[in-house]
Amino acid sequence: MKKIFLVLISTVLIGFTASAQFVAKMEVKEDISGICDKNEVYALFPMMDGQDEAICPVSKDEILKRLNAEVKYLKDKPKYKDKGMIGLIINCKGELVKCEMDNETQSPELDKQIEEVFNSLGEWKAGKLNGKAVDSSRLFSFKIKKGVITFD
Repeated sequence: MKKIFLVLISTVLIGFTASAQFVAKMEVKEDISGICDKNEVYALFPMMDGQDEAICPVSKDEILKRLNAEVKYLKDKPKYKDKGMIGLIINCKGELVKCEMDNETQSPELDKQIEEVFNSLGEWKAGKLNGKAVDSSRLFSFKIKKGVITFD
């Protein structure tokens, strides 16, 4: 009887562990205007059940097209090579509330122009955790080779 009970408890515990969901919560130390709940900001992973990352109103291809057309810094530098990463926080209403370079390029002017493009993309579809709209973060890593921006 003890063995059956032990096997039953083990099976239940394994079932709970297997269905546990990995959720990455960000620690937000600053006040961000427009955020819904600074204690509930998530980095969502769309490959995990119940997690849907925030969706940009335009495709990645369109973002690249706009970056390469609107970032004037690169127009006079056809051999420019660099890399960087931009971090975004989208609130539970789909509003972009923070946009800044996480991994800066060699030029503050270039960083500013890239941020301006991301800030002008429009209203996002909010990220969701288990069906509930939440504040979430998105990262876009990019390379610049021969003056052309591409995503990693």
